[in-house]
Amino acid sequence: MNRSTIVRSAVVAVAAALAAALAVPAQAQDRVSADTLPTVTPSAETPALHDDEEGGNADADDPAIWRNAAAPDRSLVVATAKKGGLRVYDLDAKLVQSIAAPPAAGKDDAPGRFNNVDLVHGLRLSSGKADLAVTSDRGHDRLRFYRIDRDRTGGPLTDVTDPAAPPVFSQDQAEINDQRTAYGLATWTEPATGKSYALVSRRERTSIALLELLPVADGTVTYRKVRTLDLPSSFRLPNGISWSPCGEPGELPQVEGMVVDPANGMLYAGQEDIGIWRMRADLTGTPKLIDKVREYGVPGVHDEETEECTPGADPGFGGTKISADVEGLTLLTESDGDGYILASSQGDNTFAAYDRELEDANEYEGGFRVTAANDTLDGSEECDGAAVLNAPLGSKYPNGLLVVQDGHDAPGDGDRAATNFKFVDLGKVMNALDD
Repeated sequence: MNRSTIVRSAVVAVAAALAAALAVPAQAQDRVSADTLPTVTPSAETPALHDDEEGGNADADDPAIWRNAAAPDRSLVVATAKKGGLRVYDLDAKLVQSIAAPPAAGKDDAPGRFNNVDLVHGLRLSSGKADLAVTSDRGHDRLRFYRIDRDRTGGPLTDVTDPAAPPVFSQDQAEINDQRTAYGLATWTEPATGKSYALVSRRERTSIALLELLPVADGTVTYRKVRTLDLPSSFRLPNGISWSPCGEPGELPQVEGMVVDPANGMLYAGQEDIGIWRMRADLTGTPKLIDKVREYGVPGVHDEETEECTPGADPGFGGTKISADVEGLTLLTESDGDGYILASSQGDNTFAAYDRELEDANEYEGGFRVTAANDTLDGSEECDGAAVLNAPLGSKYPNGLLVVQDGHDAPGDGDRAATNFKFVDLGKVMNALDD
């Protein structure tokens, strides 16, 4: 971590406030069963990715939806494939472009690995305003930027990353190789100033960094770190016991899924084994835990041989709507200012919807599952990433689109594990949430 950028006094104050807030027991709520939730089915799926040498070590993770305002039918889905780089799909879920992750800096160094992706609209570059796909390169601890031009020969995405862009958290290559690096990602443009930012979480740590995105004179893009906030790694339970989620020795409960609501400048961040936090996107003020995973407070013992945790008795301090890991946060906006924060409840293969309005305290509004449409088009399991866009996308998705990662694509190819992305008509999702 670049500790010189962290204001120590602010971190201490935030930690103290959080400890006090978390000491208050949550109100009892009815447990939501996955079996009782409504289901929606996908309309299409992308080709399977395989995380092996033959498949280019490609593993589907996180999508973003870019709308072509001039021709909505020609909109795109940009998605990460980890060591496999980026994939770009059309609305038929067909591959349009494949971009390799950057090679390792040296023989013994970590290769590029694209974890999460988000979009920035209308960033002013030296060559004019541009829409960008921004991805976290976990392998190099950097952000990568790709200009979107739907009609460009050779593919719609062009790399415009400043070669001198610095590591996000690491001090040197040795620290980068430890891979406690840039992980989750959300972008945000501040309405008052027009400045664009990326919020980036750190793998196996609780840190979130705020980076201002900066154009360079040669048409590339870099960034500078504004500040960093650390979420808690241990929690005082209502029975007075201090609890931390079970994990590998030395690992802290990380954040991955994140999204910013531009209407109020609030960041929602999924701390995978803890729950969903709400905080100011400028990382000032005190974060609030708006919902906990069911496993919150459950003790566990890590087995070094199996690399698994054996849970103990549940003391009953967890939430009732989502199961660890909580991932894939995305914002579903509505024209009247209402809408939802959608979250992937990876532990029970469901999606939870929370009211985006602060006046309603981000209350839980319902959930759904993405299940198989037929024998060859399956649903979504253990979803890592999701993206939603409530805007007409031509004749294929006039009601908008939800794209979700599927951690277990089926039917498979023998013993080869497969992942991909499912495209779901947003009209189906809205109907499910209205039930």
